[in-house]
Amino acid sequence: MSAAPSTQPAGPLTGLKVLELGQLIAGPFAAKTLADFGADVVKIETPGTGDPLRKWRLLKDGTSVWWQVQSRNKRSLALDLKAPAAQDIVRQLAAESDVLIENFRPGAMEGWGLGPDDLLKLNPRLIMLRISGYGQTGPYRDKPGFGVVAEAMSGLRHLTAEPGRVPVRVGVSIGDTLAALHGVIGILLALQERQQSGQGQVVDVALYEAVFNCMESLLPEYSAFGAVREPAGSALPGIAPSNAYRCSDGGYALIAGNGDSIFRRLCATMGRDDLARDPALADNAGRVARVAEIDAAIGEWAAQRTVDEVLAALDAAAVPAGRIYTVADIAADPHYLARGMIDHVHMDDGTDLAVPGIVPKLSRTPGCHRRNAPDIGQDTDAVLRGMGLTGAQIQALRDQGIVVGG
Repeated sequence: MSAAPSTQPAGPLTGLKVLELGQLIAGPFAAKTLADFGADVVKIETPGTGDPLRKWRLLKDGTSVWWQVQSRNKRSLALDLKAPAAQDIVRQLAAESDVLIENFRPGAMEGWGLGPDDLLKLNPRLIMLRISGYGQTGPYRDKPGFGVVAEAMSGLRHLTAEPGRVPVRVGVSIGDTLAALHGVIGILLALQERQQSGQGQVVDVALYEAVFNCMESLLPEYSAFGAVREPAGSALPGIAPSNAYRCSDGGYALIAGNGDSIFRRLCATMGRDDLARDPALADNAGRVARVAEIDAAIGEWAAQRTVDEVLAALDAAAVPAGRIYTVADIAADPHYLARGMIDHVHMDDGTDLAVPGIVPKLSRTPGCHRRNAPDIGQDTDAVLRGMGLTGAQIQALRDQGIVVGG
């Protein structure tokens, strides 16, 4: 697939060499984030099949359209990591890299002679991001761990339900993505520290810990009060009012009136000055004590209006509120478009594919889409020649099935 032209300035990570040995979601998402901002990411893939994500969910011309998001701006080297000659190639690449990212089960890299003890001897400046279900240490380290299991272990899954009903999963792989973002933070921290010490290090990210890190007051409330937070559906326990309210057209408006002055504006908009003037409801603690009464009042008001009418009234009163978007709403939303959050990939068949834009947004050195996601092994020859291998040496590796691609 051809590279997408770009006239944007070089990203802040231009010159950073990244070697990606992960697959599916967590490791590749971390590498994608670095690539979006200029890092040169070489992705190692299994010859023939490549990253399993290539075949996940909906396919276009045999390849997942998700692939165009997860692997944009990367180069693909198809390499059989089980072969000693391939492991030697990884060592040579790691010796010249700034960052290595892997999300295999703990011990896999060591089994190939590619663990930190091996690679940091070759390249003491190497930063090695290791993402796994439970981390590189501890009694669970050897258990297989996927994002959905991490979401359950972190306490998140327990809360994502209506009271008394089966907990549901978040509709995306949030555990993997949170781990990836924590991994990126760890890499950037290690790069900053390397400027002073000149030394690399290992960044150890566990899926469950990344989700647990986002669980807010869950643990301190249990520690201080023995409180076990329970599912609350669309409400936000301990903060009021904040909920989803059904409107006359069957849709829902999400209304967050939990600031003191915001609550008064909300009440005025609903014509409920009695609630606005009630001293017992002047702060969050008082509102939480009477949240059922407040939710009933808001629900009664919303039920007499369409979602559009509710949102128009609350926008005029500067009360935070919104509708529940489908992807069709997202694709047509003027704010998404104005912020560049709907990007387009020009595909080989001449069609355009809408993909999410790049975040975060930097004012002077923003990220950009420089090249489309690669075919399996598309950059094999270029990467190996860059290492100094001759055409004959590359052909010999190809004849042995150790590498594939062009």
